[in-house]
Amino acid sequence: MDAYQTIIATLALTMGTAWAAGINLYATIAILGTLGLTGNMVLPEQLLVLQNPMVIGAAAIMYLVEFFVDKTPGVDTGWDTVHSFIRIPAGVLLAAGAVGDVNPAMVITAGILGGGVAATTHSIKAGTRVLINTSPEPFSNWTASIVEDIAVIGGIFAMLHYPLAFLVFFAVFILASIWLLPKIWTGVKLTFQTVVAFFSGKTVEETPGEKKLQIP
Repeated sequence: MDAYQTIIATLALTMGTAWAAGINLYATIAILGTLGLTGNMVLPEQLLVLQNPMVIGAAAIMYLVEFFVDKTPGVDTGWDTVHSFIRIPAGVLLAAGAVGDVNPAMVITAGILGGGVAATTHSIKAGTRVLINTSPEPFSNWTASIVEDIAVIGGIFAMLHYPLAFLVFFAVFILASIWLLPKIWTGVKLTFQTVVAFFSGKTVEETPGEKKLQIP
């Protein structure tokens, strides 16, 4: 039973850190590092660096920056674009480190899966923000940002204290993502087509089964 619980806990930590990193990397690092430093959780050896006060401090500062940037329409999309090159690689490293001291094949496998998970959550976050930014008011951005922060905190709490429940949620999330991502991509593509049309004097004409640009 202990071995089973260890496997479940490790799997939840591996997928959970990558999942959270794709939403808010800096909050994830700051929370994990603080929990490790205060003795509220035992980090795997490869992740012990997270509990270094300098790492926690840097993550906290960047989280504060993101806290305000993430609530500014348009600026949040630029921030997400830049972080496509940060959150996903970080998800790989966190997932690989979370599996602990195991054989290299397991570490590489965890890194690959972690990268995919971080890419999924990041894509949903970034794509949703593009669609939200079509609304002129800022309140939807604030709401989305706060919900994301709560999700990260709640997800980390669940993966540490209720790992099996978190894995059930995670499985549902993956299935929902398969359905949701194509719809988000379609909306994002249409949004950018509309922006291009506005500045180029073209119009966006809808035809059965597709959206496309046509010159009037």
